[in-house]
Amino acid sequence: MGISETVVHFVLYEGVKARLMAARGRDGAANDTRSPRDFLEFMGAGAFSKTVASCIAYPHEVARTRLREEGDKYRKFWQTLHTVWVEEGYRGVYRGLGTQLVRQIPNTAIMMSTYEAVVYILTTHFNSSFYEKT
Repeated sequence: MGISETVVHFVLYEGVKARLMAARGRDGAANDTRSPRDFLEFMGAGAFSKTVASCIAYPHEVARTRLREEGDKYRKFWQTLHTVWVEEGYRGVYRGLGTQLVRQIPNTAIMMSTYEAVVYILTTHFNSSFYEKT
């Protein structure tokens, strides 16, 4: 259960990125030039995908946190989620999500754009170096 957020995030990110590139008439190939707009779009795609993934997987974080509490009330993952749902409703299952999003969304947006910039720079540098030597 712990990796579901990461899986959803990367699948959504790659899907959104592919649609953005297709909408601009690019196939995402390494020899495409990138503009600052592309990197802003990558930030947006990262923010969107992380928001959706966090909302889907946040109950896992709540259960994990509750399982760390002392006492016998919370014993197993599914039992903890059920107890929180019965006693507190959906508000209990999503308590703290806003704070989590405020912390994670800017970080993820910057991280994904930086990742794409580094990949672009390394790919164009190594491809041009390779072609100059042959």
